[in-house]
Amino acid sequence: MLEDILLQVNKPARYIGQEWNVSRKDFDKAYIKFALCFPDLYELGMSNLGLRIIYGILNAIPDVTCERIFSCQQDMQDLLRAGNLGIFSLESQKRLREFDIIGFSLGSELDYTNVLNILEMGSIPLESHLRDHSYPLVIAGGPCTLNPEPVHDFFDFFVIGEAEDPILEIIELYRREKAKFKSAKLTKQDLLTMFCQIEGVYVPSLYEVKYNSKGAIEEFRPKAEGAPVRIKKRFVKDFDASYFPSDWLVPYIQIVHDRITLEIMRGCPNSCRFCQARSQYHPLRIRNPDNVLNLARDTYSRTGYEDLSLAGLSVGDYPHMGILVSDLLKFFKEKAVGISLPSLKAKQIVGHLSSLVACVKKTGLTFAPEAGTVRLRNIIGKDFDEEAFFKVIEQASLTGYRHVKFYFMIGLPTEEDKDLDAIADLTMRILESLNSIKNKARYVNISINTLIPKPHTPLQWFGMADVEKIKDKQNYLTSKIRNKRIILNFHNRYMSFIEGILSRGDRRLSRVVLSAFKRGAKFDAWGNYFAINSWIGAFKECDIEPEFYLKERSTHEFLPWDFIDIGIDKETLIQEFNKSIDIK
Repeated sequence: MLEDILLQVNKPARYIGQEWNVSRKDFDKAYIKFALCFPDLYELGMSNLGLRIIYGILNAIPDVTCERIFSCQQDMQDLLRAGNLGIFSLESQKRLREFDIIGFSLGSELDYTNVLNILEMGSIPLESHLRDHSYPLVIAGGPCTLNPEPVHDFFDFFVIGEAEDPILEIIELYRREKAKFKSAKLTKQDLLTMFCQIEGVYVPSLYEVKYNSKGAIEEFRPKAEGAPVRIKKRFVKDFDASYFPSDWLVPYIQIVHDRITLEIMRGCPNSCRFCQARSQYHPLRIRNPDNVLNLARDTYSRTGYEDLSLAGLSVGDYPHMGILVSDLLKFFKEKAVGISLPSLKAKQIVGHLSSLVACVKKTGLTFAPEAGTVRLRNIIGKDFDEEAFFKVIEQASLTGYRHVKFYFMIGLPTEEDKDLDAIADLTMRILESLNSIKNKARYVNISINTLIPKPHTPLQWFGMADVEKIKDKQNYLTSKIRNKRIILNFHNRYMSFIEGILSRGDRRLSRVVLSAFKRGAKFDAWGNYFAINSWIGAFKECDIEPEFYLKERSTHEFLPWDFIDIGIDKETLIQEFNKSIDIK
């Protein structure tokens, strides 16, 4: 039956599993069965390092089997629904109801409706209170759990922070209590109360929230004995000793990041005030260069990949970069393996990395000025040296780089037309610089996103620009930047609008997410699927004003995510926020 279906869909290799290095465990013999779900297509999920890490950790436990489930493309969904078949795991083609725990990786707020779609296709009730002991537990981790409230109704609990350590504690507790839970001798509520004792685990049903007449949170408190008042984010303390998936799964089809991704550091030494990832992965931890080299050799020997990328939030700040890249190039020189680097700061390349960057794979250079003026960069805390930057542009072009990409943001605090003019001016100066060099770049790619003042950042108290203001700014830049060799890309402003609401929202939004899903919303991160009308209709049905979540906030207000301790004191964030206000 499955083979017949696969013959009718696009890219059937998304659904067959059997990749090189896949885990091969007997599903029926495993005491604990864990479904690892990624709420988007296979090509994106298999590019996610966190998913690979949890997959490897769980399958290393003798009595546990972990199998993957990804969102199905629409053609596959239609066939499964028409045949009254459920979504299934890649490794053993098992249905969701056959697992003990369903764990979702939440990397984007725009994936929330895909979570509901996967549950529905697996015949799992969407809301936690509708699921008793006969159903799997539904849990989630990932960056979005820094504010899990907008989807609190759907999950039994969340893992806040990095999951490598708590997932082992979760499995140990479940192993101890499974028999009693599944036989209904232990209630689900009692089991969840046990889970909330694990540091970093947040069980939303154990808390209650009260709002004042203006819609702000008046009180957030535990309603169960033993539930912690604040949830402390987990992080790996010994990064060098942490698990890395050297048994790298090699897909049969090309995925988004079709290479070995080697994490060399976690956390960030910089203090960009808009960056939530810094809070997510705080504190800064560095992997020893000898360890990195050994992992690179080992992973390469198990895969044969011809491309290796060094990953981290700001890899140019890795203190041993010169030594590491030199050693990697030396080892892989005769093996035709390319070493690629993500976005670097110009001043880093001008320095000791310049000769090494000339040797790595010429995939293009990426820079993130974020704003066109020094004033706005100071407000958002972005370190960008224009003088060093233009030296790098010349240097890079002469050493063979043909593509240059830049990231900017609009909708920044106190932004004016002259700040937008500066983006256009900087873009033209870049093009002129490239034109002056014989080995010209083919194009300049400019990507412009809308600022979302995310939780746990110093900018979280600022308001977010509304859709009409962003439309005006996009049109203004389009009129200013007119050149065939400049490719200008704007992120969909309506998608940013919904992402902003969901990232800054409270638990009242669970009703909105459910309503939007019932109205057909799914694959909201994909422009060709995203339907703003489904969301607008959902807000109206739930009688919730979406703009409420985009307004400015007071530093004295209790924010929906303030119960989470990220390891950075709130007073520190307030100090940084005040600094940004004082910049003229």
